[in-house]
Amino acid sequence: MTITYKKSKAAVILKILVVASAVLVTGILISLLLYIIIKGIVNLQPSLFEWEYNSKNVSMMPAIINTLTMIGISVSVASILGVFSAIYLAEYAKRGSKLVKLIRMTTETLAGIPSIVFGLFGYLIFAYTFGFGYSMLGGAFTLALMILPLIIRTTEESLIAVPDLYREGSFGLGAGKLRTIFKIILPSASTGILAGIILGVGRVVGETAALLYTAGTVAGIPKSLMGSGRTLSVHMYALLSEGLYMGQAYATALVLLVMVVGINLLSSVLAGKFTYKEKKL
Repeated sequence: MTITYKKSKAAVILKILVVASAVLVTGILISLLLYIIIKGIVNLQPSLFEWEYNSKNVSMMPAIINTLTMIGISVSVASILGVFSAIYLAEYAKRGSKLVKLIRMTTETLAGIPSIVFGLFGYLIFAYTFGFGYSMLGGAFTLALMILPLIIRTTEESLIAVPDLYREGSFGLGAGKLRTIFKIILPSASTGILAGIILGVGRVVGETAALLYTAGTVAGIPKSLMGSGRTLSVHMYALLSEGLYMGQAYATALVLLVMVVGINLLSSVLAGKFTYKEKKL
């Protein structure tokens, strides 16, 4: 007896719900983007991109420089620690061990902790205990801790997804464990690893709460990493809180949106190149 699911009432209702949900989410996204673009374009002015900030130009250029610096430091630290931790969990640790289960549970728990909690932790550890004060370095380390669980989990899943035939073939040709990991396993899992890193970048770009307690809100480019500075998201938050520069806040939101879209497009291009190389191999 065959059942025609397409003609059943439940299937029709579920299809309607799925289509309605997709249309609703797409509509909200498009309306949000249009609102930011329309409000932001009319308020974009050359003075917003001057090198130094003051109360007249309300320049966002220092915040852009600070954002790029924050991305570079935090993502570099988190990527190195996250990738090597994932390599240990996927390739060296005994599968099914209690230690691996504990680490996985811990990383999954940390990934769901609100950013304000990381901000308080970063303030107590880096700003107070280590004596960093409000500094770019303390903020970058705090953000690195925030995105570390994400990078660990995505990298580990990517490494596990690599077929064991690759490992066996490499060992059969006489390659060692370390050479197999760096020459065979990591290139094969590069697309998934890159996706996790890009997700971490997106979280760093849009983070505000954690940086208020660690990096501070100084509207300028610090002379060193131990100086305080605000990122684009913190800059926008400060403008909105003051209530005097609403137009400039919308322009900042537009620049932040363009930056996030640009990062996503760049990640898509890099992921496509890695995938193409894998197919050629």
